[in-house]
Amino acid sequence: MALYRRLDPERMPHHVAIIMDGNGRWAGKRSLKRFLGHQKGADAVQYIVETCSRIGLPWLTLYAFSLENNLKRPRTEVNFLMMLLRTYLNNNVQRMNDNNVRIRYIGRTEELPGEVRERMQWAEEATVRNTGTTLTLALNYGSRSEIVDAVRRIAAEVKAGKLQPGDINEQDIDRNLYTAYMPDPDLLIRTSGEMRISNYLLWQIAYTEILVTDRLWPDYRGIHLLEAIEEYQRRERRFGGLNTGTESDDVSSLPDRQLVL
Repeated sequence: MALYRRLDPERMPHHVAIIMDGNGRWAGKRSLKRFLGHQKGADAVQYIVETCSRIGLPWLTLYAFSLENNLKRPRTEVNFLMMLLRTYLNNNVQRMNDNNVRIRYIGRTEELPGEVRERMQWAEEATVRNTGTTLTLALNYGSRSEIVDAVRRIAAEVKAGKLQPGDINEQDIDRNLYTAYMPDPDLLIRTSGEMRISNYLLWQIAYTEILVTDRLWPDYRGIHLLEAIEEYQRRERRFGGLNTGTESDDVSSLPDRQLVL
């Protein structure tokens, strides 16, 4: 694909985070029930995951289900989303293994229904040996609650005498976040045109490049991700006003530049 061949392999993002927005609006524009929008959104997830695998993107984090929406959505819709998650895992773990994708999760997942947690654990264990893209689903996630949970863990360390209050630094917060195992995102994409962060990775995106597209999530495909990466590569990244001159880690293991999406 011509667009893929235009990308600079030395300036590929290491971690892309996406706020998947617009499922309901996609369904509404077609006079369909919201549930069908969520189903189409799940299909889009797999398209994007497989594109990330093909281009050698190490980290992909998707905002799948927010803590706030868990409280605001009708119970029938929440139940459908839980069923959809189970179905997605059941149907796609083999495809993840075929594409060398590992799946992980962030959020207050302990509050999810037991049968959902069982499938999540099964999928994580089934893909744990994969070494390509790590797909992280943010489930029952809210960034403020993540920071609260991190502060609670740090407070417990202080109480136990393992850490002095005056010694607490940014690294202590980093290692107590849900995302301690991953690098901060290089690129944050939000679909549906909304100009909000929606309580997503607030600590982690301090210097992340942000791209908003009007395209609704169910219509998002691999070509659109490549377009976003091309836009990312046109930007001059700055970290606190200092231009580092580099955007990514070593990407010498990127595959051949031919790509079919």
